[in-house]
Amino acid sequence: MEEKKILSIVQEDGSIDEVEVIVAFEFKDNHKEYVVYTKNEKDENGNVTVYVSLVDRSGNEPKLLGVDDEAEWNRIKDVLRRLAKKD
Repeated sequence: MEEKKILSIVQEDGSIDEVEVIVAFEFKDNHKEYVVYTKNEKDENGNVTVYVSLVDRSGNEPKLLGVDDEAEWNRIKDVLRRLAKKD
């Protein structure tokens, strides 16, 4: 069994969320790095909720940013679809 990768995320209010990393990847053409993670929450249908963030390594500590570009979202969804088909 594969060991879970846990990531600690410091929220703006200083609280810390421990989340499980599902996958991290980078688009080679624009060198943007993303992390897909979960807090193991389930929606009303019993599906586990996942989150996607852009990793910003420009400062001393990496920051997770939201993805607000539609073209970028479409590329991320393509990656997630391909990963889902491997299971």
